[in-house]
Amino acid sequence: MLRPDTFALTALLAFLTSFGPMSVDLYVPSMPAIAVALAAPPAHVQLTISLYLVGLAIGQIIYGPISDRLGRKPIIVLSFALYCAATLICLASTSIGMLIAGRFLQALGVSGSIVVVRAVVRDLYEGARAGRQLSSMGMLMGFAPIIAPITGGTLQTVFGWRAGFVFLIAIGALAGFLAWRFLPETHRMRAAPSFAGLLRNYARVASHRVFIANMAVGCVAYGGLFAWIAGSPFVLQFVFGFSPFAFALAYAASCLGFILGSMLATRLVLRLGLDRTAGLGALACAIAAIGMLIAATGFFPEPILIGAMAFYLGGLGLLQSQTVAAALTPFPNDAGTASALIGFLQQCAGAIVGALVGTLTGASVWPMSLAVAITGGGALTLWITTRRARVGK
Repeated sequence: MLRPDTFALTALLAFLTSFGPMSVDLYVPSMPAIAVALAAPPAHVQLTISLYLVGLAIGQIIYGPISDRLGRKPIIVLSFALYCAATLICLASTSIGMLIAGRFLQALGVSGSIVVVRAVVRDLYEGARAGRQLSSMGMLMGFAPIIAPITGGTLQTVFGWRAGFVFLIAIGALAGFLAWRFLPETHRMRAAPSFAGLLRNYARVASHRVFIANMAVGCVAYGGLFAWIAGSPFVLQFVFGFSPFAFALAYAASCLGFILGSMLATRLVLRLGLDRTAGLGALACAIAAIGMLIAATGFFPEPILIGAMAFYLGGLGLLQSQTVAAALTPFPNDAGTASALIGFLQQCAGAIVGALVGTLTGASVWPMSLAVAITGGGALTLWITTRRARVGK
């Protein structure tokens, strides 16, 4: 078993939790081709993203409290078994409805790993150390949105859209094996509460001022990421004429920002603390929002659009891990429950923004750019106005 405070454990946790975004990022270069192959309008194809996020949200609400009672490791292994089974449904899909159902079940499976890994971090670390660990994981996870779309674009170009699901089945099985073989159990199991007790635990977490304030900032900023995920495949490929592979390269370039932001956060958080590091991230998101609006006016749209989004994701890399760590801090004994609610709120924010952008995106950059501008400006505004609540004053 791997020990805490080792790079090997950090890398394993990052790999296990990367499947949520990886399963989106590897898939997005194929979305226009799927629309053609399954004779589905873009809005219906967008549902494979939005309902995937809904599945992530629902699954985390279920798995988090269970892991507080049954342990972290068995839930992670089970989640990857379900993920691989659901990905088989996606692979065999012959209609957009079947693919949407498969993607929803895929998310229900992998959500267990995402929520429980955050709880593992809270079991092992606290405060700024937890923020640093999450940022280190985020830095490693940041390579997934770079590698995944390039891999997905290559598989799409050479083999077609089903090849991406074959790849996900293979690495999902590998992740389940690695978790079973090397992941330590970090939580002392307890007797399961009644359903009423479970609801009381959720109500206690959801009503905590520190939790609410940090999640408000984090969820609004997180919504901007899914405006990009939902809008960029159609904006860059249909509006600007990028090929699937060129889109994958542009998308990967934007994701470099998240790696750099997370890397910077690991250096700053022990010095500045969780809240001020998150504030720098919110400021970066707001500055990037201005760039997105400039790009939408047609002023060098492609480079400014991609550059502004890279800057936004850099801000998100600074902000996200810190708001999550701060929201988890008051709940050492119910980290799974708190982590579940964090994941639920984040994925709901992403699903709402992504669905709106997917519905409105046509032959215009404006819906995506406006959504990123609103979320970036909103994150900074919330960080400024909720400080007293965030730090527990």
